This record gives sequence, C-alpha cells and structure tokens, in this order.
Amino acid sequence: MVADKNLSVTINGGESKQSTTTTAAIIFTYGTLKRNFSNHPLLQDLIKTNDASFIGTYRTVQNYPLVCGPYRVPFLLNIPGSGQPVYGELYSVSSFGLSRMDELEGTAKNHYERLPIKVVRAEEDEDGRETEEVTVTAAEAYFAHGNYAMEMWKKNGKRGLKCYTEKETIGYVKRKDRPQHLTFLDQIQLFLSD
Repeated sequence: MVADKNLSVTINGGESKQSTTTTAAIIFTYGTLKRNFSNHPLLQDLIKTNDASFIGTYRTVQNYPLVCGPYRVPFLLNIPGSGQPVYGELYSVSSFGLSRMDELEGTAKNHYERLPIKVVRAEEDEDGRETEEVTVTAAEAYFAHGNYAMEMWKKNGKRGLKCYTEKETIGYVKRKDRPQHLTFLDQIQLFLSD
C-alpha cells in the first residue's frame, strides 16, 4: 500500500505527473468506470474531493480475457495468458476512494475481487503503432470473482475483447434498471445457465 501525500508518477518520455491524492492503491479500470461510461461519475466525484487522480491510458502486460456478462456488464477474468492485452485507464485512489470503488464492484458480495495486475503505458506513434514501453506499473484491477470466471470465459466462447468500447455497451443495462428481486450473483448464474 502506498501512502504518499504527493504521488509523482513518471510516464513514457520522462514526463512526470503530480497528484495530491493520498494514495492507497493504483487501480486499472477497463469497463464502466472509464471516462464517458456509466459508472465514471463515481471517479469524477472522487477526483473532485482529491480521493482519486487520473494517471493515464494503460494496457495489461499479460493477456487476459475481457468479456461481457449479463446486461453487457464487462468482466476481466483472472486467467493470465488467455485473451489479449486489455486497454483501460489507471487511477490513483485514496483509502476512501478505494472503499467506494470496492462497494460499487461488490467485493464483499463476491461479484468482483480486487487483485494485483501489471500494466504499461499505452501510447501510439504517429503511424498509430504502439510504442515500446519499458516501465511496468504494479496496480490492482477488479476481476470477476473466481467462483464463476472460468464459466464466464466458456460462455463467451473463449473469445475476449481488447477494449470495452461504446460498441460493447449496446444493450448495457444500468444497475437501477435491472430486476431488483434478483441479486447480481443470481443474474450471473442465469446468464451462465442460459
């Protein structure tokens, strides 16, 4: 756990970005918490109170499956070596911010589990090719809980996404609009058994 009041993150090219967030964790987001997606307002609120800070666009060092589950909800599966490099955003968050994100992701309810992941800055050259990145950043990500991850991978035909984009959100149903008489784990089990 990092506890620096002023976190300095060095990114590709030696540029340094200062953050005044008291950092409890560095979190890699790959789905609805990214900018312009449905759960990003949580991060916007945390940024306003200095409980989170945007670091940049990153990708995983290893291949991982990124799939959609019930209601087009994105799930990163902790099956390293399967899938492909996953692109997302990196944030430093305070302990308060981390508790809010854990609540959203349902870590206490076994929806997701926050686990270590290694990422690198994702940058492209003028021809659109990814540049070589040598600095690996240790972070954490919210992975689908291990209780159902392998079933989710099989349900998706063992095909994963590189990036959760607007295309994948077609058919996404916000939490408030989902059946309220079922838990999210019930909804996941129905999706997997369908």
